[in-house]
Amino acid sequence: MTPEGNRPSHGFFTGALISGLLIVVPFYLAVLLLLKAMQSLVGVVRPIAALLPEWIPAEDLLSLLLVLVLCFLVGVAVRTRVGQAARERIEKSLFQRIPGYAVFRGLAQQLSGQNRESAWQPALVETGDGLVPGFIIEELDDGLLTVFVPSVPTPFAGAVLVLARERVHALDVPFTSAIQVISKWGSGAKALVAAMKKE
Repeated sequence: MTPEGNRPSHGFFTGALISGLLIVVPFYLAVLLLLKAMQSLVGVVRPIAALLPEWIPAEDLLSLLLVLVLCFLVGVAVRTRVGQAARERIEKSLFQRIPGYAVFRGLAQQLSGQNRESAWQPALVETGDGLVPGFIIEELDDGLLTVFVPSVPTPFAGAVLVLARERVHALDVPFTSAIQVISKWGSGAKALVAAMKKE
């Protein structure tokens, strides 16, 4: 079988692997953080755990309960106006300095349908070789656009370009549709071109 014949299966494998990583890695990290938080609270709950029967894993249960209560309280707090402002300040001052945090946060929001902003808007980008699928990341003050052009078939690696608006054609297609075209070696690009022609 030729390399061209292997491309669709390779694109499917890569897309499936990345989709799995986006689910497994956050879950794995969440479990690790939960266990770490429970270990740090063992000393706090130990006096109460000593009052319970020895056959009950009281320290673990009370630590888990305390972590869940703290998470609940934080969740309630961030729903308030003051909490939302505090969360935004923390993200800007701390989390957004972590390499890749803003990208993966925006990507996760797009995949879950929570992000209604113009970030990661699918587009066709004019390059010296023709039109390539990409995503509009942000608009600069002077009207230029920051565009992410992914590599094929891995849509989460690529190049960042700053281009004039006339070289970037926004598309009225779902984010997931553009990702599928990239991960399938361009199969289905007809819909992207049609969306550009409508514009």
